[in-house]
Amino acid sequence: MLPCLRTMIRARQGSDDGASAVEYGLLVAAIAAVIVAVVITLGQQILGAFTTVNDAVGGIPAP
Repeated sequence: MLPCLRTMIRARQGSDDGASAVEYGLLVAAIAAVIVAVVITLGQQILGAFTTVNDAVGGIPAP
């Protein structure tokens, strides 16, 4: 019974690759969420800045 339990524990210790992939996936998802939040938050302000510069140089009107 004890050798079988040791074998099972050793087999589980070597399989960390799946957990690492999940952790990296969660990290990428979190970074993407932050980027989307920043773009949504600052998007109108950046558009306003570009519109102001465009109007100052006499460019084509923004849509």
